[in-house]
Amino acid sequence: MLRIATAAALVAALTALPAPAGAETGEWTGEWTAGWASAVQQPSPDVWYPTWAEKGFADHSVRQVVRVTAGGSRLRIRLSNRYGSAPLRLTGASVGKAGAGADVQAGTLRPLTFARSASVSIPAGGQAAGDPVRLAVKPGERLAVTLYFQGATGPATYHNLAQATSYRAGGDHLRDLGATAFAETNSSWFYLSGVDVHGGAAAVATFGDSITDGYGATQDTDDRYPDALARRLAGRRPVLNLGIAGNRLLNDSACLGERGLARFRWDVLDRSRVKSVIVLEGINDILLGLQEPTPCTTPAVKVGADDLIGGYRQLIRAAHASGMRIVGGTLLPAKGYAYLTDEAERVRDTVNAWIRMSGAFDAVVDFDRAVADPADPDRIRPGFDSGDHLHPNPAGYQAMADAIDLRSL
Repeated sequence: MLRIATAAALVAALTALPAPAGAETGEWTGEWTAGWASAVQQPSPDVWYPTWAEKGFADHSVRQVVRVTAGGSRLRIRLSNRYGSAPLRLTGASVGKAGAGADVQAGTLRPLTFARSASVSIPAGGQAAGDPVRLAVKPGERLAVTLYFQGATGPATYHNLAQATSYRAGGDHLRDLGATAFAETNSSWFYLSGVDVHGGAAAVATFGDSITDGYGATQDTDDRYPDALARRLAGRRPVLNLGIAGNRLLNDSACLGERGLARFRWDVLDRSRVKSVIVLEGINDILLGLQEPTPCTTPAVKVGADDLIGGYRQLIRAAHASGMRIVGGTLLPAKGYAYLTDEAERVRDTVNAWIRMSGAFDAVVDFDRAVADPADPDRIRPGFDSGDHLHPNPAGYQAMADAIDLRSL
């Protein structure tokens, strides 16, 4: 079994960690609402498909398309150099409403500044918030954020599984409305960690692994479960997707993000006006602990139900210490998945029983039962299965969102 520190020690660590280097005092407070966010990762060798993260950029414009779930008259972007080994020099940036592909809608392109300068240097380990820009957006609208790096960036802080297409062009194309120059494409986000909108309601964070991140969803169609939840809320509350594919609650990964217990602080608790969080994490702890380790899954530590329950209790204490409501999601069925064992299934069942019955979370969403096959409840319903018997397809993600009692948020 995994040995973890006392609950008191770990909750103290979660709530007392210093803010990331370069954080701006007061920038996470006030009337700004996080309208879109992504959990950033350390650049690493290609995990599932080629990315630009390891090499980074040099004399490149990178255009990234994101869908905001909050509306307002002004916005600002957030950039992260959390995993940089040197200062990141951004030469310039722009934002506009996205059209088809890499196009930007005419009349919406705005230059972005940082402390009234077109360029900014972000220290290693730091972050930067842009100046507010007047661009009215509605919940559900798509934005195209373009970053230009004249010099070499080195390896890039990024988010691997964007389920959205990013575009790259050689040279400075910050002001291009058309897509002609953006001939290269990728499926990750780079340096972009948030879009804040002025005004609006408090946000709901969704925190977890690939099932939150949206593995099995459709590229560029925003049909992950957090997207479906945002549509149900219809702009009344923004929804933030803070999943990382492959992430574990109790152990770090060189490729798949720090353990959930560590990143909960900077990915959730420090976000602008987040008042509730849905947690769905633990299946990777169970499955990867019983497999041969790879460079991305070292250490492969065998994890029991008591270990995961102890981790959940620490997240609950940390959320409550920050005045945040926390909703526990049951772990989805995995029968038929290549690496599922009888032992892993027993751990999953015990964990789910605790989530449902303990009363430790403020509320529970039973994702397990929402997607289970009525004829075989340990298996995902065929119509909800992406094909690997672990991750839902878009219909399954919709069923997950539909299972959430909006009053619990």
